[in-house]
Amino acid sequence: MSGRRPARRAGVVGVTLATLLSHYRRHPGQLAMLLLGLWVAGALWSSVQAINATARDSYARAEALFETRLDRIERRDGTPLSPATYAALRRDGMAVSPLVAGELTLAGSAAGEAPLRLLGIDPLTLPGTSPLARRTGDAASLRDWLLPPHRLRAAPDVADAARRDPRLPPVEVDPGLPPATLVTDIGVAQRLLGLAGPTRLVIAPDAPAELPEALMRIPARQLASPGQLADSFHLNLTAMGLLALVVGLFIVHAALGLALEQRLGLLRTLRALGVPGRTLVAALGLELLTLGLVGAGLGILGGVLLARLLLPDVAASLAALYDSQVGTRLALPWHFWLGGVAIILGGLASAGAGLLWRVARLDVLALGHAQAWRARLGGLLRRQAWAGGALLVLAAGLGGWLWLTGDRQLVAGFVMVTAALLGVTLWLPAWLAGGWRLAARLVRRRALWAWAFADLQLQLPRLQLPMMALLLALATNLGVSSMVGGFRLTFLDWLDQRLLADLYIHPEAERHDALQAWLSDQPEVATLLPARHAEATLLDAAAASPEPVALFGIRPAPVLRAHWPLRLPAAERDAAWQALAAGEVFVNEQLANRYRRRPGDTLTLRAADGRRHRLTIAAIYPDYGNPRPEVVMPVARLTRAFAAPPGSLGVVLRDAPEPRRQRLDALVARLATRFGPATAETVIDQQALKADATRVFERTFTITRALDALTLGVAALALLTTLLAQAGTRRAQLAPLWALGVSRRRLVGVQLLQLTGTALGTALLALPLGIALAWALVAVINVAAFGWRLPLHLFPLQLLVTLGLAVLVASLAALLPAWRLWRMPPRQLLQEFAAT
Repeated sequence: MSGRRPARRAGVVGVTLATLLSHYRRHPGQLAMLLLGLWVAGALWSSVQAINATARDSYARAEALFETRLDRIERRDGTPLSPATYAALRRDGMAVSPLVAGELTLAGSAAGEAPLRLLGIDPLTLPGTSPLARRTGDAASLRDWLLPPHRLRAAPDVADAARRDPRLPPVEVDPGLPPATLVTDIGVAQRLLGLAGPTRLVIAPDAPAELPEALMRIPARQLASPGQLADSFHLNLTAMGLLALVVGLFIVHAALGLALEQRLGLLRTLRALGVPGRTLVAALGLELLTLGLVGAGLGILGGVLLARLLLPDVAASLAALYDSQVGTRLALPWHFWLGGVAIILGGLASAGAGLLWRVARLDVLALGHAQAWRARLGGLLRRQAWAGGALLVLAAGLGGWLWLTGDRQLVAGFVMVTAALLGVTLWLPAWLAGGWRLAARLVRRRALWAWAFADLQLQLPRLQLPMMALLLALATNLGVSSMVGGFRLTFLDWLDQRLLADLYIHPEAERHDALQAWLSDQPEVATLLPARHAEATLLDAAAASPEPVALFGIRPAPVLRAHWPLRLPAAERDAAWQALAAGEVFVNEQLANRYRRRPGDTLTLRAADGRRHRLTIAAIYPDYGNPRPEVVMPVARLTRAFAAPPGSLGVVLRDAPEPRRQRLDALVARLATRFGPATAETVIDQQALKADATRVFERTFTITRALDALTLGVAALALLTTLLAQAGTRRAQLAPLWALGVSRRRLVGVQLLQLTGTALGTALLALPLGIALAWALVAVINVAAFGWRLPLHLFPLQLLVTLGLAVLVASLAALLPAWRLWRMPPRQLLQEFAAT
């Protein structure tokens, strides 16, 4: 008997589940909208996670390579190392290993295709801690590696292309290599790259080495990993994907609520027939699980397809911003699939938990009255308003804490933004209900319009969820668009200020002084702007360990002083430049924010030779797009104190009647004649630099714009889902008006005005929320993520576009139900009227 009861109970649950699912046979549109909501929500979330998983796989392979595990040895003057230097160090007993690194363009590559990274190693001397050394550890592999025709290991994404290049040795696929990377014997690499010696030497971090004065050792711990640098980028993507998931779940919540409300009669009948409440809850839970698994499968597959479309732009952005190579082929671990199913099922559970709770608590009589849920609307609005107020207080508290302490807490910033968004969203139903009551009082003498506003209050339980989704989408669209638009204006203006020279030349070190003297004598050259780079270590009590800092040397010529951006009032700029000439330094925002430095504070830097320099900060300057802290000083001092090697030369032309392009071409031609074509090939035009930077900028925000537009589309789908699902109920409510003489044209017009007015009210609340979001992005999130702050730009046209988008989304969503009402024959309206 005990065995029959579970079987009988399972049979009852099965029959109940089949009965509940029969509802979707009569209303296939609701099933389609449920699956559509799960699909779009899962697709947007899964696409972001697929991109992040692929990027992290690339980072893991890059960090597993020897370059992040071995110290580097390079010349202080930046000139290439010679084989004699390597041989001398080996004779002195130092366990150094030569390394060749360069870029190689494969034969048959398309125009504009990025070159591959080629590494040449010596497996006999490479430290044993390197993964590459272990891969060539057996005798057969070592023999194939060292003897002709040698071997070349290629990352999976470029192995096929490498096999088609006749210059390369036989290719072996190495899944452990970073994307777009080739590794071969050092002799083969030197031949392919046209080098006479190694580009650097590497040594194990624990190996001792007493280097000559001309060489410097760069510890492996000073080499920031790409994963660390790009964490903020991926956290931003995750936040956008989570927002899209939340907005998509509004569709699911609205469709589930309507489906359950329409099945109240069926639930009453099942309870009257003796089906326990627990059985109903279990059957509805199984229904949600079944729909969730189907929707999760569709969402993950859609997300993979979307990720394939967006991944090339993301890879290009990360390469440009952080010099991080990310593969353009998806690399998805097993936990990606389980995680995608779990997050979608979890979102579905959050959307359906409230409905299951209501079913479990309602008695049989209450199940028979659809108005029972609407009667509690006032209490629900009050609870939502209190919850929204609590979230807004939390957001304000976090914002005040971040502002007072100056902490760069990215997670706290996202929690603040999320709390503010959700808090205002929970206030939206009360905002709409109050607006409708006020409007109803104003038009109480107009019967049709008074009915329209009363009808909107009746629709509020169904309309509140899609309007919440629309509010989030509109506020996000406005905030992100304002941030991106402001960043674009600021970035282009910053480029104009920083790229002052007409030409930038990167000569070889031995020709630098001669080229500088020759350029100074040219009649069309007005000013030369030499620049040098070096590295130092910041010794700061706030840092857990000494941190690497980039040093940048400039010549403070009048043309540079007039345009170099500083975070100072105009009246204080001259004093800052005088302080720079007197021995103080400029620091970028990244360093100032990370270590809480202000003008007048001091820094202690340790040079590569071990000497310490105490520097006073004269000013802070914006340095958009640079993830590293940087210190600026006069180029002469950088050369003297930090042994900076020769760098680039910026050439500013005089004003002349001849066209700029003609004068540039003439100067480059004379340069090639005097110093050879190799030097002329290092010339970069300012306009080309700006074009490249602008192109990188546009590609950087491609995925942001895509997710933003998709989120707005999901909100439109949520509204359309609600309108289509309640179309039958709406006809029963509109039929009496038609019977009283109101034409279908006026009924359609009233419906459109109801929805567009509601969307417009939602957009009016979205405007201040979007502006607040834009401020949070530029003042909190951007500072925490990248270390620099953007000025807040507001675009009046963008505000009007937000209002227009709200009206457009509501109009498009209402178009199909309105068209159905317009096309409905009078006989059907009479039937609806008779049924009421």
